[in-house]
Parts: sequence; C-alpha cells; structure tokens
Amino acid sequence: QVQLVESGGGLVQPGGSLKLSCAASGFSVSYHNMSWYRQTPGKERELVAGMPATGGRTNYADAMKGRFTISRDNAKNTLYLQMNSLKPEDTAVYYCVAEVAGFPRWGPGTQVTVSS
Repeated sequence: QVQLVESGGGLVQPGGSLKLSCAASGFSVSYHNMSWYRQTPGKERELVAGMPATGGRTNYADAMKGRFTISRDNAKNTLYLQMNSLKPEDTAVYYCVAEVAGFPRWGPGTQVTVSS
C-alpha cells in the first residue's frame, strides 16, 4: 500500500530554516517522480520543487530557487525539502507527492508557519 507521511513542519521566524521529511512506503522513491507542493487558504496548490526518478534533473518554482533544496535518501526511502531564508509568504501546508503507476499520491501535509 502506497503511503506518504510528511513531518518537520512548525513555526519559524522570518529568515529561519526548516527541513521537511516525507517517509514513503509501498514503493521506492528512487524509481518514481517525487515533488513537493504547498497550499494556502483560498489558493490552489502550487508546485514547490520536483525531483524526477533517478537520473533526472530537479526543478523549482521561481520563488523558491536558491532558497529551497529537494533531495532524497534512497536507503531511508525518504524525500526531503530543505527550506532556508524563509519568508512569511512561505506559510502554507506542504505536501509530498509521488507519481505511482501514473497517478499522483498525496501525503496528508505538514503546516509551515513563518512569523515573528
């Protein structure tokens, strides 16, 4: 059974950092396209960063380039999102997404709040 569980969210001051984790089970993150999305109330979910299956090139939304880094640990079957220089507008629920058998599978999300 495919399962994704995000963790690492919380409250952080502007300029601070957080590292989100997404523990996967039921499939291997190394062989599937993985990504992070986020959503704020009243807005559609937006792509934060994507990591294609092994050998592919990562991609980032313009607003995250240079501040966020997506990575994965194949041995731990876990996807990460390192977020630096956080801004209040980064406040959102962050979701881990895996493309499995041609369909997107979503985790429940983790809340990130950037506020002083």
